[in-house]
Amino acid sequence: MKASELRDKSVDDLKSDLLGLRKEQFTLRFQRSTDQLANNARFSQIRRDIARIKTVLNEKSRLQT
Repeated sequence: MKASELRDKSVDDLKSDLLGLRKEQFTLRFQRSTDQLANNARFSQIRRDIARIKTVLNEKSRLQT
C-alpha cells in the first residue's frame, strides 16, 4: 500500500482500512503465540501500513482546520 494511493481515499475509507489492519494484526498476534503463524514478515508490513494510514489521516485533519 503506497501513501499516494492512500491520499486518494476518503477519510471513511481510511478508517475502515485501519480497522481491518488492526483486526488482522490482532489475529496474527494470536497465531504467533500459538506457533501457527506462517508468515512472520506480515507483521512488519501491517505495522508500516497502519503507520502510513495514520500519517495520511493526520495530514487530512490538518488540512481541514
